[in-house]
Amino acid sequence: MPTYSEMMKLFGFKSKNAVFKVVEKLMEAGLVAKDHLGRLIPSESFAENLNSIQMAGLVTAGLPATVEEEQVDTVNLDDMLVKNKSLTYMLEVDGDSMIDAHIEKGDMVLVERANIARDMQIVIAEVDGEFTMKYFRKSGNKVWLEPANKKYKPIYPEHSLNINAVVKAVIRKY
Repeated sequence: MPTYSEMMKLFGFKSKNAVFKVVEKLMEAGLVAKDHLGRLIPSESFAENLNSIQMAGLVTAGLPATVEEEQVDTVNLDDMLVKNKSLTYMLEVDGDSMIDAHIEKGDMVLVERANIARDMQIVIAEVDGEFTMKYFRKSGNKVWLEPANKKYKPIYPEHSLNINAVVKAVIRKY
């Protein structure tokens, strides 16, 4: 967090007293707090609000219907998508082998590091020294990677198949 002097410059105030009043309002609103040394720190509610988005209700994807918008709740994207932040990262998709799984070139996939996967999970895998994203398939002792596009054939490892991550979400910007 910035110091009072830094905030004075940022806000264009001429006195630290003006900054003090703003900080008091932020503390009353529960957005900032002070640590044991008296330094400003973001409060838990401030951090939660950074990753929260308003949930405004339902929208019909079938025949048109009247919908009243109401703020139902907020959704915290970290809580919804990220179980273990230190194991989670994003990758940009390049290629079309997963289009039937609705994953297209330019999409972002949120993945969580893992070295095991369940049958039919979408994974980031190293197969024979090269990386790809496919469905992980397992039947008995046999494992392979299956694309979600009929133009491509399943990949059966010749030497090795290592799971690096499991896909948790797909993000597409329009």
